[in-house]
Amino acid sequence: MIKKAILPVAGIGTRFLPATKVVPKELLPIVDKPVIQYLVEEAVSSGIEEIIFVISKDKELIRDYFSPNPELEETLRIKGKSDALQKVAELHKMAKFSYVYQNEPLGDGDAILKAKELIGNEPFMVLFGDDIIKGDVPASKQLIQNYTGGVIIAVEEVDKKYAPLYGIIDPGVQNGNLFEVKTLVEKPSPEEAPSNLGIIGKFICPPEIFEAIENSPSGKDGELRLVDGILSLSQSQKIWALKMEGQRFDTGKPDGLVSANNAYLNA
Repeated sequence: MIKKAILPVAGIGTRFLPATKVVPKELLPIVDKPVIQYLVEEAVSSGIEEIIFVISKDKELIRDYFSPNPELEETLRIKGKSDALQKVAELHKMAKFSYVYQNEPLGDGDAILKAKELIGNEPFMVLFGDDIIKGDVPASKQLIQNYTGGVIIAVEEVDKKYAPLYGIIDPGVQNGNLFEVKTLVEKPSPEEAPSNLGIIGKFICPPEIFEAIENSPSGKDGELRLVDGILSLSQSQKIWALKMEGQRFDTGKPDGLVSANNAYLNA
């Protein structure tokens, strides 16, 4: 059973500057809740009990958001605002929250390595801070229900003209929405894309991924990538991909955040 999730949220939201100069992009709202809360709720409703945030010193507001605020709670209690009090008081009780720091932008693989000691020797979820999926079954639960070991990656169908914006899987045997993955290709040209199945930011990984990332070469920019670790691990373990059911929003882009707001507001 998958009980822990890593949420790497140390990156800078450059697409939302100047707002993200002071407010982390993960705290930008979808209607009345920030993006990050939707991800936490997705994880918790899927059986996750511990959330490990990988933050930087500039993302302390995320830690504040999921921490108790006795002064605010007392003010709401005195004013008789019980509905608001319940929403605020329940935040820090949603899961066990832990925090580790990535103070240099050395890639998502490096961010995941920061949580190695807290994960221990068990498989775990990785949820990146931009991908929200609105559907009947939480996206994390879809992955957990199909997990049998190795790595499982969330994918969606994309127009091949957008292949250069994605990691694209080369699929093998298919069973419903589940695909065996022969290999991954990072940001291929439309002509070179092996399929129309693009990777989105939700994974289940075994603990062996840490060593695989550590032994992977860093890129030209000096960054370590989760995908490179997965490619390395594919030499010894199965890699699977699950096509997600539901409507996906890339909230790391302004138009994606607006679309998510419209979808949840009109739900």
